[in-house]
Amino acid sequence: MSAQVGIIMGSQSDLKIMKQAAEVLTELGVEYDLTIVSAHRTPHRMVEYAESAKSKGLKVIIAGAGGAAHLPGMVASLTTLPVIGVPVKSSNSIDGWDSVLSILQMPGGVPVATVALDGAKNAGILAAQIIGSHDDTIGDNLSKYKEELKRKVEDSINQL
Repeated sequence: MSAQVGIIMGSQSDLKIMKQAAEVLTELGVEYDLTIVSAHRTPHRMVEYAESAKSKGLKVIIAGAGGAAHLPGMVASLTTLPVIGVPVKSSNSIDGWDSVLSILQMPGGVPVATVALDGAKNAGILAAQIIGSHDDTIGDNLSKYKEELKRKVEDSINQL
């Protein structure tokens, strides 16, 4: 099976956050590819990636970026695939708010689903939920995952 989710990030320093999306996708049985695509330093690569993503079989793109965080919105402007933005609190960030607002405040017509600051795990789960809405195997894996979350809380209640 080929990758269904593309995970992209603005720089190597984002990997410590973005790998959380990859880890949960692996756990849920969703194939992905992961690479660096900088909106500012490799804009032609970004355009090529976004414009060819659908033809390569991707169903969802998760895009993480810090600072000015233009990557998710620019990719969303170039594809019809759903894009999930992950604001990353980076070294050049204003406490993460610049990243959050840059991804969250998209103009009408260019939606980006936005998760919490450094929320790549939830981005991975959301991507799996989008795919699982029409793929029964992934949907079943998500049901088991959610049941395990419930079980962990119940176990902690019993330990009190």
